[in-house]
Amino acid sequence: MIQFLVSQLFQTLLVVLAAPLMLGWVNQCRAWLQNRSGPGWLQPYRALRKLFLKDAVLAYNASALFRITPYIVFGCMALAASIVPVLATDLPFSPAADVIALVGLFALARVFMALAAMDVGTAFGSMGARREMLIASLAEPALLMVVFTPSLISGSTALTTIVETLAHTRLTIYPSMAFAGIAFVMVMLAENARIPIDNPATHLELTMIHEAMILEYSARHLALMEWANAIKLTIYFAVGVALFLPWGIAQAGDWPMMPLAIVAFAAKMAAGGAGLAVLETVSAKLRIFRAPEFLGMAFMLGVLGILTHFLLER
Repeated sequence: MIQFLVSQLFQTLLVVLAAPLMLGWVNQCRAWLQNRSGPGWLQPYRALRKLFLKDAVLAYNASALFRITPYIVFGCMALAASIVPVLATDLPFSPAADVIALVGLFALARVFMALAAMDVGTAFGSMGARREMLIASLAEPALLMVVFTPSLISGSTALTTIVETLAHTRLTIYPSMAFAGIAFVMVMLAENARIPIDNPATHLELTMIHEAMILEYSARHLALMEWANAIKLTIYFAVGVALFLPWGIAQAGDWPMMPLAIVAFAAKMAAGGAGLAVLETVSAKLRIFRAPEFLGMAFMLGVLGILTHFLLER
């Protein structure tokens, strides 16, 4: 039991501490693709350190909800990181580590962010909260349709069971997973405020979604929100690896496999970050009114994955 707890703690800390590095890697790859030198892989760590050393400034009418939201959002992301099998499937949280709980944690963090954005009564905060809720109402059903395809194949919504089924049994080609994989990438871009739905590098009034909700935060509160955003992006990459590229994740109790699992995870994250940078470089940001079409397409691809499973794989 102690070994399982150590493995759980190590995997959670790995995701939480490596999340800023993942964000820095994506930004650096995008800079290279745009023929710029870039700020370096470690820039997010330097930015977080700078924010943690500053004194927080709060609006005079900010309530307790506004103050505690950064801690709740960060806690939700850390808990979500603990239920995703990153290196091995021997997680003490395995009975509760299903994809529906994961979607619920993301939704809980989003609700608190939207409430906090409207708490101080600024126009930007309310605008960002409305846009975020619009994106969420379309992205969450699409995400559920995506994760149901591997769940139907494995017969369970538990992430550890899905990994055990897809990675540690006889190799089988599932056409339905191709539709689900494309839909998952589209949902990941929308949920993490990336191009073409949002642009985290700009603060333009007409295009802001996520950034508009955290404009009133400063110092340690802003650092926690930015860190939580990086963790969420890393979790999405980890979930994508667990669902669609689970090879290299160790079985429960297979400790000799752990060093290889760490190398495989690092390679997958590096490839995924480079792929995201390519997507953001060759894509243009959509108008906010085109977001429903984009996420509607993701939902339809998720449904096609489920239908393909029933028509061709059963």
